[in-house]
Amino acid sequence: MSLPAWLEPLLDASRMRAVDAWAISDLGIPSLELMERAGSGLAALAGELAPTGLIVVVVGKGNNGGDGLVAARCLRDGGREVDVLLSGDRGELGGDALANLERLPGAPPRVFDGALSADAALVVDALLGTGSSGAPRGAIAAAIEAIGASAAVVLAVDVPSGVDASTGVVAGPAVSAQATATFHAGKPGLWIEPGRGHAGAVHVVDIGIPAGAPVEPSVGLIDDQLLELLPRRGVHSTKFTSGPVLVAGGSPGLTGAPCLSALAAQRAGAGYVTVCVPASLSLVFETRLLEAMTIALPDDDGAHTTAGVPRIAEAAARGGALVLGPGLGRTPGVFEFVRETIAQVALPILLDADGLGAYAGEPSRLRERSAPIVLTPHEGELARLLGVSAAEVAAERLRLVGEAAALSGAIVVLKGDDTLVAAPDGTTAVSPGATPALATAGTGDVLSGVVGALLAGGLDPFLAACAGVRLHALAAQRAAALRGRDGMIASDVIEQLSTVRTR
Repeated sequence: MSLPAWLEPLLDASRMRAVDAWAISDLGIPSLELMERAGSGLAALAGELAPTGLIVVVVGKGNNGGDGLVAARCLRDGGREVDVLLSGDRGELGGDALANLERLPGAPPRVFDGALSADAALVVDALLGTGSSGAPRGAIAAAIEAIGASAAVVLAVDVPSGVDASTGVVAGPAVSAQATATFHAGKPGLWIEPGRGHAGAVHVVDIGIPAGAPVEPSVGLIDDQLLELLPRRGVHSTKFTSGPVLVAGGSPGLTGAPCLSALAAQRAGAGYVTVCVPASLSLVFETRLLEAMTIALPDDDGAHTTAGVPRIAEAAARGGALVLGPGLGRTPGVFEFVRETIAQVALPILLDADGLGAYAGEPSRLRERSAPIVLTPHEGELARLLGVSAAEVAAERLRLVGEAAALSGAIVVLKGDDTLVAAPDGTTAVSPGATPALATAGTGDVLSGVVGALLAGGLDPFLAACAGVRLHALAAQRAAALRGRDGMIASDVIEQLSTVRTR
C-alpha cells in the first residue's frame, strides 16, 4: 500500500530501521554521521528550550544514548554546563554510542544513582529509542521515575522512554516530556494516545536522509492539502448535484442529535438535506430545521421501526449519502431498524452513535454490505462493537481501530483529539489534533453530518472521513478561539464549518 500525498508518513520502528539501513548501505552515509546529525540537531533544540542553566543528559546503552552523547558534546563545546548520567555501566555501551562516549570532552559520565540535580534547567531523556517496547524495568525504570520527579523541562530523544514509538502504547512507567526531538520523520506513537500525551511538542530533526527509501508506511498524519480535494459548487450545480444527504435518527429526548447532523451537513456543502424522523416527533424537527426537509416515519412510542425502512429506501433513490444513528436510542426494535436500513439502502452510509449498537460484538456482519460504510465510534462505542473494555481501547487505539476496520470492511473513525481513521487494508490516518473544547455534547453528531456531506459529494470514503475529521477540527479551533474553550457548544462548530471549508 502507499499513502496518499495528503498524509505525512509516520514511520514505525521497523520502517525507520529500514530507512536507516538504506541510507547506510545504499547511499553510503556512515552511521556515525547520521548520529552526529541527530545529536547536533538535538543539542540545538536543547539550547533553545534552556538558553541558560545546567543541562542533564540521561543516557541509555543504545543508539538513543549515542544521540544524547553527541548532544552533550556539542553543548559542552558551546560552553554549556552539562551533566551526563549513564543508566548502567560504561561497559554496556557499544558501537557508535561507545565511539561518542570516547569523544565526550570534560567530566566523564557518572552512573545514575537514583537522583537528578535539583539545579537542572533541562533534562534530556536519551534512555530508550524507537525500537523499545514493553514496560521499562530496573535502572531504566528508576531513571524514568527520577525524570518524572524533576522540576526541569524534559526533552525526549526520538520518543519518550516508555512509549512505544510504533503504537503509542504505554505499558509501564514513561517519561512525560515537554518536547520530543524525533529524527527524519515523525513516529506514530508521538501522535497517538496515550503516547501522544507524553511527547509534548514534536520537532522533526532533518538528519540528511533524502526521500526515496524503499519503505511503504501504513500510518500518516493528515495534512491540510487534502482540503483542496473537496467538492465545490460550480455555475451548473444544483441542490441535488451538490450532494443530497439523508439523516435518520431521533427519539424522545434525543431530537437535538439529528438536527445537529443535518445542520452540519448543510454547512459542510450538502445541497439538499432530508431528516427521516419518527412521525410523532416530526413537528419538533420541522420547527427547528428551516432549510431541511422532513420525512415522518412510522414509530413505536417515538422510536423508529422497520416499517419506516421502505420510505428511507425510496428517498435514497435520489443518491447522495445516509447518516444513520444520531439520537436513535438503543431498543431492540431500533437495532432491527438499523440493520434493515443498512441492508436495503445502497447509498454510502455513515453509521454513528446509537446505530453502532446494532452490531455490538458482531462487526463482521457489516461485511454483508457492498456499498461503502463509515463508522464513527468513540472509545466506549468501539469497545462495545469489538466486545472489549473501553480501557483496552484507550490503551491500544491503533491496534483496535485497525481490527475493527478489518473485521467490518468499513472505514472506522475512532474519535479523540488524536482521531484515527482506519481502512480495511491497514492504512491509518491520524488527526494532528483539534481542541479540548470538543469535549461537549453534540460534537460527534456534527462530525457525522460533515462526513455525510462529503460522502454525498462523491468523495472516496477514506478521503471523506479524513477530510471530515480535519474540517471538524479546524472549525472547532476557530469556534473555541471566538467562544472560549470552556464555553463552546456544538452549534458553534457548525457556524464555523463554512469558513474553514472555503479557506
